[in-house]
Amino acid sequence: MPYTTIQISKSTREKLNKLRPYKRATYDEIIDTLVDLIPEGDEEGEYTDDFRASLLRSLLDIKNGRTYTASEVKKKLGL
Repeated sequence: MPYTTIQISKSTREKLNKLRPYKRATYDEIIDTLVDLIPEGDEEGEYTDDFRASLLRSLLDIKNGRTYTASEVKKKLGL
């Protein structure tokens, strides 16, 4: 299998190291496991890769407090 080199920050490397299921797990195995956690679809069909990526971005937005409640949106829109 051909491999490629990627650049990651030291903090990302440390986060990946904490996710190792066993001592000699490769970064490829860890990243593959993480990607497998993204849902591939639902009862209506398969998700596109763009939609799957947007799910991850949305979860990060929620985690980092970059969201608005429905009442905040209504207030901003003057409804």
